[in-house]
Amino acid sequence: MSENNEIILKMENITKTFPGVVALEDVSIELHKGEVLGILGENGAGKSTLIKILAGNYIKDSGSIYVDGRRFEIRNPSEAMSSGIRVIYQELNTLNNLTVAENIFIGEQLVKGPFKIVDWKSMNKKATEILESLNVKLNPNSVIGDLSISEKQVVEIAKAISKDAKILVMDEPTAALSEEDTQSLFKIIRTLKKRGVSIIYISHRLKEIFEITDRVTVLRDGKKVKSLNTKDTDANELVTLMVGRDIKEMYPKREVPIGEVVMEVKNLSADGFSDISFELRKGEILGIFGLLGSGRTSLVKALFGANKIKSGEITIKGKTVNMKSPRVARDEKIGLVPLDRKVEGLALALGVKENITLANIKDLGKGFLIKKALENRKAEKWVKEMDIKTPTIDQEINSLSGGNQQKVVLAKWLESGSKIIILNEPTRGIDVGAKIEIYKLMQNLCEIGSAVIMISSELPEILSIADRILVMSKGKFTAQFTREEATEEKLLQTACV
Repeated sequence: MSENNEIILKMENITKTFPGVVALEDVSIELHKGEVLGILGENGAGKSTLIKILAGNYIKDSGSIYVDGRRFEIRNPSEAMSSGIRVIYQELNTLNNLTVAENIFIGEQLVKGPFKIVDWKSMNKKATEILESLNVKLNPNSVIGDLSISEKQVVEIAKAISKDAKILVMDEPTAALSEEDTQSLFKIIRTLKKRGVSIIYISHRLKEIFEITDRVTVLRDGKKVKSLNTKDTDANELVTLMVGRDIKEMYPKREVPIGEVVMEVKNLSADGFSDISFELRKGEILGIFGLLGSGRTSLVKALFGANKIKSGEITIKGKTVNMKSPRVARDEKIGLVPLDRKVEGLALALGVKENITLANIKDLGKGFLIKKALENRKAEKWVKEMDIKTPTIDQEINSLSGGNQQKVVLAKWLESGSKIIILNEPTRGIDVGAKIEIYKLMQNLCEIGSAVIMISSELPEILSIADRILVMSKGKFTAQFTREEATEEKLLQTACV
C-alpha cells in the first residue's frame, strides 16, 4: 500500500446530467500518488460517466478537477492527456495492423534528420526499454493483431507510460484475462505504483479489489456512498454499500426437487476434450469448473452442436441425438448463453425485440408477412417477466447494460421453449445486482422443470449455486462433488491435475 499522502488528483462536487437523468450528483474523489484506488458500483452507478469526464469525453456540468494541485478544465481528450491522464478501456484501442512499437508511439513517432524520417531503430529500442521497465518481454516488431488480449493490454499500458502518464485509469482490465494473465497484470500495476504512477481501477470482481487496491470508493445511483481503506473493509460491507443488500442475499439458493435424467452424455470426444460422461437431471443446476484451457468451452459447443463430435453419444430424454448443428440443439430444446454474448449470443445491429424472437422467428411468419403485433407481445412478455431494463422493446441491444443483455440472450432461448439451458460464465462482466438477478432466474428455471448447466470460473458462485460440480482439466473430468462436499481447495486441487 502507498504510504504517500500527496494528492495527485482531486475531483470535487462533480455533477453531470443528461436529458431526464442525473448521472452524477455532487461526487468527490481523491487519488494519492502511487496509489491504486478501486471504484465500485453497479451499472448505472456513475462510474463510466465519472471516468469519461476525467478522460475529456464528457464535459461536467459543475464541479472542479485538480491535478497536482492545479485546477484543470478538461474539455476534450487532448486536455486530459496534457494533464497526465490516460484511460485504458475494456474495449482496447490498439491498431491491429501496426506493430507493437508503432502502437506505443502512435502520433508521436521518433524521427531523424531534416526530412523527419521515422527512426525505426530508435523507436524499437525505446519501445523495448519501456516494455522491459514493466518486466515484459515483447518483440517491438510484432504485429498487434497477432497478440493475445493480455499482450495488447500491456501495449496500451506501455503507450501510456511512454507519454509520462501520472494517472492511469483501468476499466475492467481483467474481463477477458485468465487468472495467470491477471496476476501478470497485477505485477505490472505494482511496478507502476513503485514508480509513483497513480491508478484508478474499475472492476466488478471483489476478489481483485481486495488483492490490488489500497482504497475503495463506492458509487450508487450517481452519488458517492463512501470511500474507505481496502484493508478496513470486507466483501459484505462493499456489497451492502453498492446495492443496499447483504452479501448473504447474493447467492440465493432454493431447494428444488431433482427429478429424472433429461440429458445423458456417454464417452463424448471432440477437439478440446475426450471421453466425457455425465448425467443432467430435471430441476438441477450442474456446475462445471475448470481453469482456462481445461476444455470447458469446447465441451459446451459440442453439447450445442457447434463443435464436431468425434465419438460418443448424447441422449435427450432417452432418445439418442445426432448433435450435428445448433439447429438440432434448438429443436431438442437446448439453449446456450455463450461466453461472449456480443459475438455469439446477440445480433448487435438489431433491437431488443428482434433479439428475443430471433431463435423462434419461424413461428412469426416469413419475410414481410411476420406478425408484428405477435412479435411485440412476445418481446413485451419477456421484458416484463425478466425485468429487462430498456426504454422500449425497439431499443438497440448494444445500448443495454451487460446484465440486461444477458437477460435478453436467456429470454431468446426461453421464448424458443428450451428446457436445457447451458450458461457459459453467466455473470462475466456484469455487476453485483445483475448477478443476483441472473442467479434468481436460474432458480426459477429449475422450479418450472428446466435443467441448467453452468460453466463458471468464479469459485464463490459455483460453490453457492450449483447442486453438483464436475471439475475439468486437460480435456477430461477429474472430480465430482456435491454442493456439500465441495470447497475452494478441492476444486482448485482437482482442476490443476
